[in-house]
Amino acid sequence: MMYRYLSILLLLTTFSVKSQTFSFTTKNKADHHITSGVSYIDNQKFGFDFQTEKDILFSENGATTTAPTYFSVNLPEDNYQISITFCAPEKTSEVTVKAESRRLMIDQLQIPAGTKETVTFNVHLHYTEIDGANYKMELKSREVGILNWDNKLTLEFSEGVTIEHINIQPLNRVTTLFLAGDSTVTDQDLEPWASWGQFFTNYINNKAVVGNYASSGASLPSFKGQKRLEKILSELKKGDYVLIEFGHNDEKIKGEGNGAYGLYTNLLKEYITKVRAKGGNPVLLTPTQRRFFENGKLKPTHGDFPNAMRKVAKELNVQLIDLTKLTTDMYESWGDENSRNAFVQYPANTFPGQTEKLEDNTHFNTFGANEIALAIVQEIKNQHLELVQFLKPNIPNYNPKKPNQIADWTLPMSPRFESEKPYGN
Repeated sequence: MMYRYLSILLLLTTFSVKSQTFSFTTKNKADHHITSGVSYIDNQKFGFDFQTEKDILFSENGATTTAPTYFSVNLPEDNYQISITFCAPEKTSEVTVKAESRRLMIDQLQIPAGTKETVTFNVHLHYTEIDGANYKMELKSREVGILNWDNKLTLEFSEGVTIEHINIQPLNRVTTLFLAGDSTVTDQDLEPWASWGQFFTNYINNKAVVGNYASSGASLPSFKGQKRLEKILSELKKGDYVLIEFGHNDEKIKGEGNGAYGLYTNLLKEYITKVRAKGGNPVLLTPTQRRFFENGKLKPTHGDFPNAMRKVAKELNVQLIDLTKLTTDMYESWGDENSRNAFVQYPANTFPGQTEKLEDNTHFNTFGANEIALAIVQEIKNQHLELVQFLKPNIPNYNPKKPNQIADWTLPMSPRFESEKPYGN
């Protein structure tokens, strides 16, 4: 009887969330017909967020953004497929869409004048509860209330986009690519900070969804201590993947039993073992290099930690992406001065409220973060890893020894900024 009760409860839970459609035209109606600038409030469950309802013009074609605009929908934790129909009634439109904490989903898509196009992508929506109970993973103080961890789905649209309708469909079966890591991996909520994790989403097809659980300042022990590993394991299905990148903060943990071949190695093996026990597939990534040049030469700063991870990967037969080597090649190819363009290095007053210069050699801007994501994608292809099945077709080949230049980078910035650097270094 108990088994039958649990089965019925599971079915009710699985099918309790239905597809929703939001129509913004004056021509057709849907589940939710929106023809005025309704703002998001909790008891209404949907609307334009961050006071951007004032930046919308409505017509029979849909809602046209006159500035970067946010639209939010209150939804339970789940994987969702988002289908958005855009139109360009009078002139060619360029569409960029980010989800949650600036995960890039649509990158400057050109829609010719007089046409419309529907684009579909997957979003992983996660909250802190573990197994639906009052038992929760921990957030750091600066994570509380950010878009990745609130109780809603948020979509950010670039300026000059006309939205006809949005459909949100729960995904019952999709492979999840979980990310476990630190500030170089996590979805950075505010400009000008960025990570490769929030650009990796742009290269993943609809066979998979990216669930980014990384956290600024995290090490292997703190990630576990905050119950983030436990949270991933509670969500993990057979056939899912967990991409694991740590090192920046682990190397600061001193004392007997710590170090690359102590606590770091032991915890890597524990993560791998627990992921495999649930039927998941671990993938290791050595830490991104820091930008530390002396006399024009890049100096390694991670000590034995990359080699320790390489050793674990070999011993336990785990797929490895050597991100330390890839980023070393990248930075050396740019050189000391030019590599600054990939990091958060800006003079004072570049961004609102930024009164002092920013000079960070660990954390990337959007250009640098995308370069890292491209290097990872290319390595997946080069090694013929199983992850290759989840990559979009026709991604241009990338050579970290011949990286792109910031002069060719045109992604629209998000309108929310923060001068304070992320945790970790």
